[in-house]
Amino acid sequence: MIVELTRNGPYLKCSAVHVATGVEASAIGPVNEPKGLERIAIAKLKRVLLSR
Repeated sequence: MIVELTRNGPYLKCSAVHVATGVEASAIGPVNEPKGLERIAIAKLKRVLLSR
């Protein structure tokens, strides 16, 4: 899994990508909550992978 954080002004986007399948999930929120966004993006990615 690859996790990437990208800042855009007061917002932060966290993208989680499953390397083997290329499936991606992301979460957007305030810049002061990077760990929370990472946790959300990873949870979303797990949900998507389980539904396949």
